Amino acid sequence: MIAVLMGVSGCGKTTVGKILSRITGWRMFDADDFHPAGNIEKMRNGVPLTDNDRWPWLDSLNTLLREWGENENVLLACSALKQSYRDRLSRGCRDIRWILLSGEFDLILSRLANRRGHYMPASLLQSQFATLEEPADGIVIDIADQPEVIARRIAEVLGAPQPR
Repeated sequence: MIAVLMGVSGCGKTTVGKILSRITGWRMFDADDFHPAGNIEKMRNGVPLTDNDRWPWLDSLNTLLREWGENENVLLACSALKQSYRDRLSRGCRDIRWILLSGEFDLILSRLANRRGHYMPASLLQSQFATLEEPADGIVIDIADQPEVIARRIAEVLGAPQPR
């Protein structure tokens, strides 16, 4: 199974994904680690990415997902805000699940304000909320709880084994 933790910047995709990986033993990857330098520079400068900026990145992630998900369960932290992005990511993949980490704008904005060392500025959050298309076939998880609670809830929904 491939589980994609998706949502706007600051919703906890990476944090929850790392905890979920520890709980389940599934490998976890962060899509941010695969952005080309030009995309990172645009975002760092507060410029939203265009679809043309995203297509090569999504195509490379799709190739990796097909490799990673071939013989094992994997987690991917990726914004995947539009259905067209999810379609591109999932092309040719087996058993993919979309988990939308959903929260109020002000909660996420406060988290972004306290985040250090990430290239995505809080100024782009509004554009991400405007772009977000909730997946029709996704699992929506509220992010108001602590990351450990959220990760355990996701593991339970996915039917992933959890240590006692």
